[in-house]
Amino acid sequence: MAGNQKELRLPSYGGQAVMEGVMMRGKENVAMAVRAPDGQILTYEEKLPALYRSKWMNIPFLRGVLGLWDSLNLGMRFLTKSSNMVNGEDQQIEGKDLVLTVLLSLVLGIGLFFLLPALVSGWLDGPLGFERWGTVGTWLSNLLEGLIRLAILIIYLVVVGRMPEVRRVFSYHGAEHKTINAFEAGAELTPENVSKFTLVHPRCGTSFILTLVLISILFFSLLGPLPLQIRLLTRLLLLPVVSGVAYEYIRFAARHMDDSKLVRALIKPNLALQKLTTREPSEDMLEVSIKAFNLMYEAEQKGSQGTAA
Repeated sequence: MAGNQKELRLPSYGGQAVMEGVMMRGKENVAMAVRAPDGQILTYEEKLPALYRSKWMNIPFLRGVLGLWDSLNLGMRFLTKSSNMVNGEDQQIEGKDLVLTVLLSLVLGIGLFFLLPALVSGWLDGPLGFERWGTVGTWLSNLLEGLIRLAILIIYLVVVGRMPEVRRVFSYHGAEHKTINAFEAGAELTPENVSKFTLVHPRCGTSFILTLVLISILFFSLLGPLPLQIRLLTRLLLLPVVSGVAYEYIRFAARHMDDSKLVRALIKPNLALQKLTTREPSEDMLEVSIKAFNLMYEAEQKGSQGTAA
């Protein structure tokens, strides 16, 4: 991996923290490494679903919605698998159970972060007098909704971040970011080298969530004043559209942040929010993250050679 990686158009590698480990995702392969209670690093790898290589994933906006759904499936499955690997169990979430689990998570997430803020701000329109202010009132109402949504998000992250198990997951999240940043900088992937890199990354899911919140303020304001029931319905129906726009913005920002001061300024709030979902990893956590990345990267290289042949 020596050399200046930024001179090349690098694949958008990414991943997520799992129980006592890290999952790394490439274009065609995904790999995971976890630290067992006896100190051993356990690994697992597989091919990504065909969706990641389909023509649909090349269509702007649509790829964001499809990728988000499949990432939720993949993330939930690997969280379960990592827990089983650490605890020596063999209980998997597959098929209908996996779909139901992801749907339940989506329902709870949409209810807490989208419908509840819309409901609260809608109730406050009358007492605050927004209904009498026309277009200005509509903007203020949607701004209030967005601020409530952002406040719920921050409070949620702060509260769960105090749990010891979650703090360890956030440390592995930091290890994942540092490893990706080190690779993209062309550094040799050793714990000593990787530890020097930043905890934040522009393609992080935390950045996506904040972007989603901010873009939703603009989108929902364009709809004008609405009855409360219609307001809640539009939050549901427009969520895929807002998600697609947020996904494309994150891709654009990550690609142009190195050569644009404006883009770097725009993504500062996104990077700042990541401080709530990352912690400094220990050396043994970095070893796990590097192991997961190398396993994924080797599988990607073998796949490329096979295609070329």
